[in-house]
Amino acid sequence: MADQNDMPPITPYLTVKGANEAIAFYAKAFGATENARLPAEDGKRLMHADISIYGGRVLMSDAFPEYDASSAPPSEASSPVAIALHFKTPAELDAAFKRAADAGARVMTEPADMFWGGRFAGVIDPFNHRWIMHAPLPPK
Repeated sequence: MADQNDMPPITPYLTVKGANEAIAFYAKAFGATENARLPAEDGKRLMHADISIYGGRVLMSDAFPEYDASSAPPSEASSPVAIALHFKTPAELDAAFKRAADAGARVMTEPADMFWGGRFAGVIDPFNHRWIMHAPLPPK
């Protein structure tokens, strides 16, 4: 297991249908690295996983409806919660957006310079979690 003392004060915990597949997708789309994986007793699902993405941590598990545990977003709708990715430059955002889209994420918002002084984009992963991206624009 990864060192629990290294956890940031707030860490998203995603519930997905297919956590093993989600880890593979996040590696391809966001360059995720795996810190820990705890298989469930059924040998098919994951009870818990810990990955790093762009220097942050994301925890996840498969849905366990038999225990009335939290459920994954339904296939017909995305999660009402988004995971925010912050980049130092618009070029970094654009590269991350392209990588995610090329990996199979659905485009929610193409990268664009916004009125608030930042570049913004968004994608929805194959597990219906929304990922929003932001980078500050250079001063004019």
